[in-house]
Amino acid sequence: MSLRREMLQVARVAPKALGESAALVRSFLESRIGPNGGGLDRDGKEDLYYTIFALAGLQALQVDLPVARTEQYLASFEDGASLDFVHLGALARCRAAIGKIGHENAALLERIERFRTTDGGYDGETGQPFGNPYGCFVAFGAYQDLEADIPEPLRMVQCLKFCETPDGAWGNARGLKKGAVPATAAAIALLHQLGMPINSAAADWLLTQVHPEGGFLAVPGAPLPDLLSTATALHALACMEVTLPAKLKERCLDFLDTLWSAEGGFHGHWADDHLDAEYTFYGLLALGHLSL
Repeated sequence: MSLRREMLQVARVAPKALGESAALVRSFLESRIGPNGGGLDRDGKEDLYYTIFALAGLQALQVDLPVARTEQYLASFEDGASLDFVHLGALARCRAAIGKIGHENAALLERIERFRTTDGGYDGETGQPFGNPYGCFVAFGAYQDLEADIPEPLRMVQCLKFCETPDGAWGNARGLKKGAVPATAAAIALLHQLGMPINSAAADWLLTQVHPEGGFLAVPGAPLPDLLSTATALHALACMEVTLPAKLKERCLDFLDTLWSAEGGFHGHWADDHLDAEYTFYGLLALGHLSL
């Protein structure tokens, strides 16, 4: 099962926990699709990156997607010649979400491959010597979404090895002393997909990043927990088949409740005044894991 489908499968559990509030989430996510079929960013502009999450959120709620409109929006990017690395990955994921994987695949993957680094990983800039977990996650997901095999996956694993940190986690670059939850979660998800062994110390490290009031910190010592780190940490722990203690699960559910809005979306953290499709999907993913 691909990275995309794995997360979607878990997010589909969330509506049961939401109950009647699922209708509010549906309305919010539907409102985040613009007139041309793209997902709206925080400024109300259509953007491929936000389209990923608007579509995935609606799929989690088992809502029919606006396929015709979104297909036209995606077609406007052709083979991705105008796009940066992150948006190339977004184009691949959005095509997969609406089931429109066409003849442009080869050209799109060729563009993604230009971001391969000398050490076998991927980075958001071309011509870099060293890759990082986030870059590898985007590239690997794109290959899966376009139903292709990534070239030389073991070289990517070697790249991840060099991003390990002394505390048992991963950073998003070489030589870092402390790990970061999103980078660690990305590395764990990739290794899980590739059937590679994962040191149990990574799970122990993730569990130490829980804030006293629930939710996961992005990095040790961060002032606030955030929803992205929480959702990805829970997903990584599930990949490692780690069961959360009941008290920790309850604290994380309480944390999600503090980020929930009656408008139907989730805030990214306690100091975030905005709602968007990205964090709302992460809310569904986190809630799904906590409801299993």
